[in-house]
Amino acid sequence: MGTARSVAACICAALLVLASSACADQAEEVVQAPQMPALGLMTSLPIYWPSQSDISAAISPDAEAPWVRRLLEERYELTPLDTLAGQGAVTPSAALSAVDYLILAQPAPLPPADYVALDEWVKAGGQVLIFADPVLTQHSQFGLGDKRRPQDIAMLGPILSRWGLELRVGPDTSGEALWSSVAIPVEAPGVLAAHGSEFADCEIQAAGLVAQCQVGEGRATVIADAAILDTELADEARIEALGSMLQRTFGRD
Repeated sequence: MGTARSVAACICAALLVLASSACADQAEEVVQAPQMPALGLMTSLPIYWPSQSDISAAISPDAEAPWVRRLLEERYELTPLDTLAGQGAVTPSAALSAVDYLILAQPAPLPPADYVALDEWVKAGGQVLIFADPVLTQHSQFGLGDKRRPQDIAMLGPILSRWGLELRVGPDTSGEALWSSVAIPVEAPGVLAAHGSEFADCEIQAAGLVAQCQVGEGRATVIADAAILDTELADEARIEALGSMLQRTFGRD
């Protein structure tokens, strides 16, 4: 009897050792699992929530996420932002400070504190991709004056001016614009011009469609059109172009 108990005890001990080793291996795998970088998103476009007149339907778990959101969430931990400055402050909010990258896509007009916070965040090493469309062409079911309607005209003049940029209305053309190897679909794109600034060093690219700026320790990329984000057009070329744009801007597949 004593021998049987000893054998059983030894078997149990061996099983515990194996189980502990397996748990340790699993824990190590969890620790080593790659973590996606955090991306903040501020926009008036229906790229996070679908464009619907019924708010409850738009935020329903059963509602299909727009293709832009799905693409972003494949690459990043996506956080929607409704402000950039901390409450009652002009410094970056906790939410902005927590992200690695930021996309401003045709946002609603920002308060002055948000511009200051954005500039500070980029200067400290942040990387921002800005879509500033002077004449938005994306269809909306909501009429002028409806708060659910996307911002028709880019209202980012203060921060663009600080960085030495001017956004102008461009020709009423459509097609593709080549930015390095990225074919960007455009609809009545704007034109960016650089007039110099002590706060940023900007280079105009792609015939005025793109500006890349070194701002302190960080970088800002400005695109003078938002047609690539049209949620009603999910063709493969558009999806591939946005993925390539993100890779070129933030350096992630």
